[in-house]
Amino acid sequence: MSAFIKRRPFSSLLLLILLAVAALAWQNRVHLAAFPGIIGALSAKEYCSCRYVMDNPAEYCQSYVKQIIPISGFFDDVANKRVTARGLGSTQSAAWLGQRQGCQLLPQASALPES
Repeated sequence: MSAFIKRRPFSSLLLLILLAVAALAWQNRVHLAAFPGIIGALSAKEYCSCRYVMDNPAEYCQSYVKQIIPISGFFDDVANKRVTARGLGSTQSAAWLGQRQGCQLLPQASALPES
């Protein structure tokens, strides 16, 4: 084994780094599995708060949310004050509940309309 390390130090270092990353990913697999849901939820909640709590224009809030995290789908239901966003394959919705409650993530996401 030590002969392999002496002959190929860069390959050995790369293999060691790869094993360390794999061990770290395995240790945090629950957190990594939850990550895709966070993207859509953050986008929906931030847009809802920007648009309906702070009363900013739609164009401003769209550019604000897109500068944080790129999203693959988005719909703003102005009549119901409900926002749906998709990021990394996970779709989440947030709705404006009222002046005192503000925006809240919904347990069940609304379907995005077909484009």
